Amino acid sequence: MGINLGNVFPNFKCSTTEGEMDFYNYIEGSWAILFSHPADYTPVCTTELGHAASNYHEFEKRGVKLMGLSVDPVDSHNGWIKDIQAICTMPNAGKFPFPLAAGSRKLVSDLGMLDPDEVDGSGMPLTARCVFIIGPDKRLKLSLLYPATTGRNFKEIYRVIDSLQLTASKKVATPANWESGEKCMVVPSLSDEQAKQLFPKGFETTPVPSQKSYIRYTPDPSV
Repeated sequence: MGINLGNVFPNFKCSTTEGEMDFYNYIEGSWAILFSHPADYTPVCTTELGHAASNYHEFEKRGVKLMGLSVDPVDSHNGWIKDIQAICTMPNAGKFPFPLAAGSRKLVSDLGMLDPDEVDGSGMPLTARCVFIIGPDKRLKLSLLYPATTGRNFKEIYRVIDSLQLTASKKVATPANWESGEKCMVVPSLSDEQAKQLFPKGFETTPVPSQKSYIRYTPDPSV
């Protein structure tokens, strides 16, 4: 089934490594990321969870809550966490910084999280590497879908969070390969006069053969 950008992300209840949880209650008022992994005790997933745990401060400073998800049970998650902690540098080795949820097959199927090309020993499709970024309004802002064999690039996840949070509050878009603090683009819906009022640092228009003035750069308004 899956979920489309802009849709309200569905609520669900599940068992997690931090007890029974209602997803909406957990993320209330915050940006959030729900990300799935194919299976516990698998090598690529271990490096991903290790990176997210070791660098949890990157999510905290952006006001983002994390929840991991697979169809493995909580007891398996809790055992696996010890392996994750053993291969990464965590500031609080005694406590994993975010919950891992034990999702049902119906939930991961409804969210479009299954990878038909990767199956478990019983022939059932594994959970793909999904990244769902959800805004404070509980709507889906961005989704990334990786196959089970390809680990995620967390630098890109930080980058898109920065872009999403900036463009949610400012009338700008971010160009290819943009990084926080770099020049942004004035959205086409603004006239030049409106842009002058909104961006006191000004903007510059890039000349193009069409002579249309739609490529306009302005300093990052959050800086």
